[in-house]
Amino acid sequence: MIEIEFEDPVEGTCECCGNKTVRLTRFVYQDDNAFAVYYAQFSHGHDEKYLSGIVGLGEWGDDEVGPEARVAFPFRIWTDDDNFKVGLVDASESPWREVTFLGKILDRAEALEHEWLKDVFHITDHMVVDDKEIVEYFNE
Repeated sequence: MIEIEFEDPVEGTCECCGNKTVRLTRFVYQDDNAFAVYYAQFSHGHDEKYLSGIVGLGEWGDDEVGPEARVAFPFRIWTDDDNFKVGLVDASESPWREVTFLGKILDRAEALEHEWLKDVFHITDHMVVDDKEIVEYFNE
């Protein structure tokens, strides 16, 4: 079972349209142990409604463990006929392509072959149900 620790959202302005952009930072625990970190971002008022996200998995919690012990999976979430869709994207398409804290950012082909991919989809399943900010965005 996983639990998500919710940080306060950070609001900004979308560079392409001037609408409100929301950035989220979330810490994920599995069996009370640090398991993952995810970042999510979405902009209100875009014609195409989607969320950009990235999940970092690996070793956490110890000051001696650095980003080299983790990998990150960039993705997008959108809806299609009342169902959520999740698509992996290349590192270059991620708003966090320069972030090193989450570990090596995988390109789509690498991510599809990675043994932790099922964990990413487990987390994205929880994101669209348990993360109030994300639920409200897709319901507006």
